Amino acid sequence: MANDKQYKTGEKAPESGKYKVDKLLNGNNHNDDSEIDLSAGDQFPPSPSEHEAAYWVKSS
Repeated sequence: MANDKQYKTGEKAPESGKYKVDKLLNGNNHNDDSEIDLSAGDQFPPSPSEHEAAYWVKSS
């Protein structure tokens, strides 16, 4: 079962792993397919392509 919990820019990663942008907080669509590696406790950054606050999900 996939973990589809969302994390906002500024929150801390609950566990190490790869994360990707699910959607932007402002509701705009995004074309950002990049993934980032975070360690547990790292803060979620803005979207790499849009430089906007985003919702992140763990990559599978």
